[in-house]
Amino acid sequence: MMAKRRKGLSERHKKILDVLKHYQDEFGYPPSIREIGKQTGISSTSVVNYYLNQLEEEGYIERDRKISRGVRLVKAVSNAAAAVRGAVENMIRVPVIGRIMAGQPMPMPSTDFAYYDPDSGVEIARSLLKAGDKEEDLFALEVQGDSMVDAMVNDGDIVVMKRAQDASNGEMVAVWLTEKDETTLKYFYKENGRVRLQPANPTMKPIYVDNPRQVQVQGKVVMVIRQMAGAN
Repeated sequence: MMAKRRKGLSERHKKILDVLKHYQDEFGYPPSIREIGKQTGISSTSVVNYYLNQLEEEGYIERDRKISRGVRLVKAVSNAAAAVRGAVENMIRVPVIGRIMAGQPMPMPSTDFAYYDPDSGVEIARSLLKAGDKEEDLFALEVQGDSMVDAMVNDGDIVVMKRAQDASNGEMVAVWLTEKDETTLKYFYKENGRVRLQPANPTMKPIYVDNPRQVQVQGKVVMVIRQMAGAN
């Protein structure tokens, strides 16, 4: 499921617009992606690009992705502030708590994924959630690797997960391989008494686990936040 176009803007969007206006007024040129992240407290350039893409869709900025400082403010920040008032209540913040390998499994963090700054996170609209999905069950992971590219999940993307302990065949899940103490992001299939973890990349082979009890589902993918090109 891809994140759909949102209605209105969040406080995070307003902060980014404030930074753009400050640089335009103070220095006469726009900030880089990393400078925007530093000024707004966003550690991931892919997350900055995610918000910039939304601002571009809403007509607040224009972008030239061929240059490093290719962001131009179009609408005044005051206009954005008015939009914020009607949108904030519809937003929830999902913590980004770690990385997940979309390739060969990677060692399991000793803290069960949660080794990122607890203040890091992404904002999504409540309207994107399915009926029954609870905010407290959601977490997000940054994808590392390209085994799920045919499922539109690329290296650097962020997957929003719903905590789960089991899965149905064909669901994309984060799993912990207990015997090897490793994690991976794959399609889940239980067949012939074993588990097949299937990549969405024709150049990669599936992972077979003969003992299903050695595969512990950690969560199911409910949304993908795409990394935008042109991060600086």
